[in-house]
Amino acid sequence: MTGRSHEAQDHRVDPRLSDRMRWRCRRGMLELDLVLNAFRERHLAQLDDARIEAFTAILARTDPELLDLIMGRSEGLDAHERELLHLMRSESCNDTHPSPRAVAKES
Repeated sequence: MTGRSHEAQDHRVDPRLSDRMRWRCRRGMLELDLVLNAFRERHLAQLDDARIEAFTAILARTDPELLDLIMGRSEGLDAHERELLHLMRSESCNDTHPSPRAVAKES
């Protein structure tokens, strides 16, 4: 899927990828579980390959690092990570749920 448009598209997610992401979203802190799983459920099917890689990189972090990222005390390493973290933060603070495409347009 290299060369895919920057805009997010709904697509069928490989069940193995979905299972792997669900497992990686399980953390030692309930707050992280809630934020990460809500994000996964709402957006995984809309993420392009670059954003799936960014989400995977975010999930590879330790719980304290993840908490700092989600709380805004630190930032992601690249633009895609920062975009996803912004989306997670906005969803955990608001009842509105912007799409990754809307966040990308703001950046």
